[in-house]
Amino acid sequence: MSRQSIAAILLAGFTALASAQGTLKIGEVNSYKVQPAFLEPYKKGMELAVEEINAAGGVNGRKIQLITRDDNGTPGDAVRAAEELVSREQVDVLAGGFLSNIGLALADFAKQKKFFYLASEPLTDKIVWGNGNKYTFRLRPSTYMQSAMLAPEAAKLKKKRWAVVYPNYEYGQSSVATFKQLLKAAQPDVEFVAEQAPPLGKLDAGSVVQALADAKPDAIFNVLFGADLAKFVREGNTRGLFQGREVVSMLTGEPEYLDPLKDETPNGWIVTGYPWYGIQTPEHKAFFLAYHRKYNDYPRLGSVVGYTTIKSIAAGVAKAKSSETEKLIAAFRGLTIDTPFGKATYRAEDHQSTMGAYVGKTKNDKGKGTMVDYVYLDGAKYQPTNDEVKKLRPAN
Repeated sequence: MSRQSIAAILLAGFTALASAQGTLKIGEVNSYKVQPAFLEPYKKGMELAVEEINAAGGVNGRKIQLITRDDNGTPGDAVRAAEELVSREQVDVLAGGFLSNIGLALADFAKQKKFFYLASEPLTDKIVWGNGNKYTFRLRPSTYMQSAMLAPEAAKLKKKRWAVVYPNYEYGQSSVATFKQLLKAAQPDVEFVAEQAPPLGKLDAGSVVQALADAKPDAIFNVLFGADLAKFVREGNTRGLFQGREVVSMLTGEPEYLDPLKDETPNGWIVTGYPWYGIQTPEHKAFFLAYHRKYNDYPRLGSVVGYTTIKSIAAGVAKAKSSETEKLIAAFRGLTIDTPFGKATYRAEDHQSTMGAYVGKTKNDKGKGTMVDYVYLDGAKYQPTNDEVKKLRPAN
């Protein structure tokens, strides 16, 4: 064997050793300034997971370094931030995204660059179906999954005339389209008599509430969140929109959005959410105690998502024994992870995690918004079949 061959072998060995002992860089892009209610707890959840993993020796001997960037709530800024993380910071993987339109932009970036991306939060179905690609996986329950959890509860109400209200961008459009489809299948005589779709963050609550009231629906499906939700609830309470009407509402039970309502919290809305104060499973207790010890605060749903994002990446890298993109993709297909809600699996068919959600009802408990009568629904039971996914998702 020549000296050059021996040198090449030694160099390869040293490179592999350096990689194993080096830093695992996670590049994360999110709308921290625009959506602080969710993303401040989310970042704390990520930092807790990084601390726990590094204290235990890292992943395959590599300590995690988390590098975050703010996308200012715009897809263009998100893609520029991702490019800077990949080219300048030389991160090993990308994660993040809150708004669905930004998640789609980051997923397309991952496809173009052939780079692994874990979409932690964006909910649109397109991320794993219509615009799905081999480089993108998604953690949170999708708009389809959450609609599929809520639609049976809506059908039980036996209300014929429904109105819908949603923010007019990808998440809202996707949520309402799926809810309509699933409710119509469960209750063929249902009618959708009004639709209000204000721009995200620019709700004219008075006109929206009045338009819904004028349509005289029997029930309302709402997917507004954040400041828009607070304005909608306040104006709806003032004008009596919710009196004698059932409301089914996606995300409203999450403490990020329920807590600010305080004494304006409506009673009896059917919601998806996170009743952190009542979950008694061992895995959630351990997470809650660790989070409370570090921050002297209770977790929000963002905390769970951020924590599980980092834990997912660590589990994938450990299984792959590498952070190289193709090996990581192979490891993530069928990867089972531990979450504060129990075990979840990233489906090989569409790269969607089976992490579920809690469904229950809102209650105004002495001026504080809470969830009652809640149950955890396993996300694996609220997804299309493999054959259906093949029709929805491009081959790759």
